[in-house]
Amino acid sequence: MGKSATISALILIALVTVLIVFLFVRSAPPKIIIMTSGDNDSMFYKIAGKYAKVLARNGVKLKIIKSEGSLENLERLSNPSYRVDVGFVQAGLTKGQKIDKLVSLGSIAYEPLFIFYRGTRPVELLSQFKGKKLAIGPEGSGTNYLAKALLSMNEIKPGGSTKLWEMDDEEAAQDLLNGKVDAVFFMGDSASSQLMRKLLHEPGIQLVNFTQADAYTRRVGYLNKLVLPQGAIDFGENMPDHDVHLIAPSVELIARNNLHPALSDLLLEAAKEIHGRATLFQGRGEFPVPLEHEFRISDDANHFYKSGKSFLYRYFPFWMASLINRILVVFLPIVLILIPGLRVIPAIYQWGTKMRIYRWYRQLLTLEQDMIARLDKNKQKELLGRLDQIEQAVDNMKVPASFADQFYVLRGHVDFVRAKLMERTAAS
Repeated sequence: MGKSATISALILIALVTVLIVFLFVRSAPPKIIIMTSGDNDSMFYKIAGKYAKVLARNGVKLKIIKSEGSLENLERLSNPSYRVDVGFVQAGLTKGQKIDKLVSLGSIAYEPLFIFYRGTRPVELLSQFKGKKLAIGPEGSGTNYLAKALLSMNEIKPGGSTKLWEMDDEEAAQDLLNGKVDAVFFMGDSASSQLMRKLLHEPGIQLVNFTQADAYTRRVGYLNKLVLPQGAIDFGENMPDHDVHLIAPSVELIARNNLHPALSDLLLEAAKEIHGRATLFQGRGEFPVPLEHEFRISDDANHFYKSGKSFLYRYFPFWMASLINRILVVFLPIVLILIPGLRVIPAIYQWGTKMRIYRWYRQLLTLEQDMIARLDKNKQKELLGRLDQIEQAVDNMKVPASFADQFYVLRGHVDFVRAKLMERTAAS
């Protein structure tokens, strides 16, 4: 291989090496995941803490950011300038939000709606709250959003005879106990379990039984029907004293569409461990599940639900599987391209050298054709000058030893054309 080919090969290898290093570093999964959750007392915040413990076992740190709930989580995820990777989002909140860059890793739980009211008369229809004072959760919360949507379906809207007060759970519960409001709306993620138990045990406070639950789930695709069984809260006091029908949107684990595939698998593995157990409202292994509502299920999540973790992550620690996977993904394809590429360099160099030799053959052919016509002294002088230039250029050529035979044949042909020109000159 000639000097030029060697230099070309070295440049190619250097460029490929830089590319490999760049891709290898860039393809590494981040060591930190940022999750937007809920406030201190919310179920979202407590669940996020469980995720942090599971991820820590695999060397990944989960940074948890508090929020006001689902709607703020969605707004953060939708905002490209906000640093966050994943978050819990209640289904049904996407109206007016930009979600084209977001994907779902699946539904992870039900989020039941609890409506507590003061009185002895059973309330089974939301229309029975017309003209009452209702606490529907703070502005911008998932509770507020769902409460307004359900009340609107029952012709109860802001500005009418029914007073809709926006306040947090603790304040709403206290106002209900004090008789300042007639009913309060709580979502399962936002209200603390202590607060819920306190209201369930309070005399004169009852829980709405959604007798129209089936109709709501038919009309609103993201709602599910749940049953709080008789005695489920307290067997001794038989609380509640009858089955209570509830409606509940599901909670989805939402991520940005550039989430690293390895982290997607890691989060879903954590979700299986955390949400796969049987609870009051779900059976064992019911969650997580790839149910599509407003968000499409990510391709990585689909693959996980169909096949589980990939082979490497199934049998190796996370860090080792990640390293091996990056080597296979980055090095192997480039090496497969590099080897044929290095083989092509000598061929390209040989082709270039032949083209340089053929160039002078073309000029010799042209000169020889010009000799056919009648030659006067000026024409003879011109042709000799052109031939001298060709000969000088050929003598100055640098070619590898492998082309020595072609080089000397070219020089012989230059001499042949010169001899032929001299014959033509003498004959003239």
